[in-house]
Amino acid sequence: MNTMSYKGYIGSVAFSEEDDILFGKIEGIGSVVTYEGKSVLELKTAFHEAVDDYLTFCEERKIEPQKSHNVSLSISLTPSIHNQVALLAKKAGISINAFIREAVESKVAAMM
Repeated sequence: MNTMSYKGYIGSVAFSEEDDILFGKIEGIGSVVTYEGKSVLELKTAFHEAVDDYLTFCEERKIEPQKSHNVSLSISLTPSIHNQVALLAKKAGISINAFIREAVESKVAAMM
């Protein structure tokens, strides 16, 4: 997933071919806050405005704004597991990071 950041918030970046528009949402908060733009500059500006609006909304209602979680995670694996993951990722034609992300997403989906 492509992302951008502003004031400690992470924003997703996606493209709709059908609508010919870039769009995204603030990641890692309970509220759904979206934005869109026709260019990268418009999308970035809309993301900054969305974050500022979210913070203003929280301030006006005297509620603590949630923060996005860092989209980077470091994990430790035993050498044996690391080798197995590397082999499986290579067989699948994807990176080790993509393999681990898919495995975690699958496990979380199964538990929800």
